[in-house]
Amino acid sequence: MQIVSALFVENFALRQAAGPSTRIDLTGAFFSIAAPSPVPVTIDPHLVVLIYCPPTEIGNSVLEVVFRTGPSNDDDQLARNLSPFTVEPGKFTYRLVRGELLIDRYYQVFAHCRIGTGQWHLVPLTILPPVDETLNKAED
Repeated sequence: MQIVSALFVENFALRQAAGPSTRIDLTGAFFSIAAPSPVPVTIDPHLVVLIYCPPTEIGNSVLEVVFRTGPSNDDDQLARNLSPFTVEPGKFTYRLVRGELLIDRYYQVFAHCRIGTGQWHLVPLTILPPVDETLNKAED
């Protein structure tokens, strides 16, 4: 099996199309986010992971997502999620992972994703300082 895509998103929806075929509507994909308040703060970004199972493979495995303070497997772990799944061979499935991350500084965190014991797929997320709402209102 393989990870086709992994993205942080604001919204995610499935819908049927002719065929029958399924469409995945992803909106608000992002790679950076303003903290809701000054650090330390907890954020909970949603990560959608799309997985494909070739027709020749068994459709049972586990998706592991480890949120780390950097791109290395030795970097500090912020959160970890294990999600078993079943997918029909030759088809796709998805997993929606919500990380609850305690952030103590503004920097780039990484979602390390893999299926079973396979290779890691990295998704960066830059944490920005909070937006000063009073400044935005003054500019309007």
